[in-house]
Amino acid sequence: MTADLDSHLAELRACTRCPAMHRPAVVGRAVASRILLVGQAPGVKEPVLARPFAWTAGKTLFKWIESATGWNENEARDRIYFAAVCRCFPGKNPRGAGDRVPDTDEIARCSDWMRREFDLLQPTLVLAVGKLAIAQFHPFALLSEVVGRTLPITYAGHACDLLPLPHPSGASTWHRMEPGKTLLGQALKAFAAHPALYGTQKTAAMPAM
Repeated sequence: MTADLDSHLAELRACTRCPAMHRPAVVGRAVASRILLVGQAPGVKEPVLARPFAWTAGKTLFKWIESATGWNENEARDRIYFAAVCRCFPGKNPRGAGDRVPDTDEIARCSDWMRREFDLLQPTLVLAVGKLAIAQFHPFALLSEVVGRTLPITYAGHACDLLPLPHPSGASTWHRMEPGKTLLGQALKAFAAHPALYGTQKTAAMPAM
């Protein structure tokens, strides 16, 4: 499977489907994992550092993962397959602060890559990080409706569990205030207890939460 993933990632890096996106595509390691983490889109730092969640939001995300699994960042990157709704940096928002939100055509074109990853990996757990990522798998109006719950879904013909997480951006206060703080804790406990962890290599013992 690793060879198939290597080939897939090589094709993805060379993708030119979205002319308004800033290449290159940002990809993670070729990890044959049943845990698929789906972010929103890389920021300006990720293409330079050549890995997903490489900057401030990543530091917070990997702290969450370590609290649930005991894995440090390098171990997490070796045991979780990192994907995203869109794999290239969308550029800055021309009408205000922050990054541009990918448009529906860009999301649709990039979703072909994720469907292929579902075929290759057949994940049993999807960690969807942030509103845009969660919305690709499950409709919702408020984060409080979905964070802290494990939701059965079917995507691209594959049945699995969805565990929504808030975005770890420093610009967001949702996960630092109630009810977000409590719901995030519930989500991380659910992650720690999920059977998908026991299909990864050198899985750490679950820490007390």
